[in-house]
Amino acid sequence: MTARTGRHFLQIPGPTNVPDRVLRAMSAPTLDHRGPEFASLTRRVLGGLKPVFATSGPVVVYPSSGTGAWEAALVNTLSPGDRVLCFETGHFASLWRDMARSLGLEVECVPGDWRHGASPEAAAQVLDADPAHRIKAVCVVHNETSTGVTSRVPEIRAAIDAAGHPALLLVDTVSSLGSIEYRHDDWGVDVTVTGSQKGLMLPPGLGFNAVSDKALAAAHTSRLPKSFWDWTPVIEANEAGFFPYTPATNLLYGLEEALRMLAEEGLEQVWRRHARHAAATRAAVRGWGLEVLCADEREHSGSLTAVLLPDGRDADAVRKIVLERYDMSLGTGLGRLTGKVFRIGHLGHFNDLTLAGTLAGVQMGLELAGIPVGPEGLAQALDHLRTN
Repeated sequence: MTARTGRHFLQIPGPTNVPDRVLRAMSAPTLDHRGPEFASLTRRVLGGLKPVFATSGPVVVYPSSGTGAWEAALVNTLSPGDRVLCFETGHFASLWRDMARSLGLEVECVPGDWRHGASPEAAAQVLDADPAHRIKAVCVVHNETSTGVTSRVPEIRAAIDAAGHPALLLVDTVSSLGSIEYRHDDWGVDVTVTGSQKGLMLPPGLGFNAVSDKALAAAHTSRLPKSFWDWTPVIEANEAGFFPYTPATNLLYGLEEALRMLAEEGLEQVWRRHARHAAATRAAVRGWGLEVLCADEREHSGSLTAVLLPDGRDADAVRKIVLERYDMSLGTGLGRLTGKVFRIGHLGHFNDLTLAGTLAGVQMGLELAGIPVGPEGLAQALDHLRTN
């Protein structure tokens, strides 16, 4: 076995690299989660989360994955037989759709090619054709982690409003919150779903729902079964600084430190940094003579770039070479994209030199895999970083 030296390059689009500051914060001794010191921590964390979601409303925190936060969004706002509108924008949008069906909801799904985001035009058409308002919620994945495509959530909200439709807007931000511009209140989102392991720079283990007043009102009449996921006891317990279950105490230590880091940099600067690294990555892909999976310039992701290989080329073979030769992990293609794309994560705790090293490893891996690529890919990315 070849000995590894240096640090592994974890360039999948999540879980992302955890900053040393966050790791040190998580190593503190565990607190009594019924004591006054923990109550103070809870209030600080909940207060610090609101600016990141850009909301003045409650943010519910679960010891869970983002999948758990998906379920919480659905079961707190809907009832058996309710109809929801989904968009087939990628692997994770499809999983959320399947979850809705498994919970006893009726799903109308707008088909997609996995290269475009949720269509505001299709949303308008479907909602205009629903005068009885059978559709109770519209579910959108803001940034589809499997494709590197970002849906235009404000335009979806505008389509709902233009139709005069009362449907709730539920948005998955698992790979966009803390990386790509997002504004829960200003964009009229009713439930924002996210997880801890991407832009929030933590290990997996925390799920979140940011909740509007309209969603809270829907929770009072929703009839889908829920116990652990029920918002009401969580929000009530949070008022005193506690949780109705044993919380992930040390992850909350890390969350406080991660929120502090985001505040120090400033969220708008965080968004600009991610957009700049994404643009440099796309410059490299163009320089290699390859294709970015995202087909709409308005929908390029700031969090990750999915690189489409020519027909007959195996993206997983490239990933294997990059891992074995350069100790770097790239994201695999998921679902219908298996073997067709690899994904470069450029989100979270990340800087110019990390990106340069990542793209150098990708370029060498492509060359070793025998894929004819232009050698100027890395140079074009570096030029973008120098001049922007």
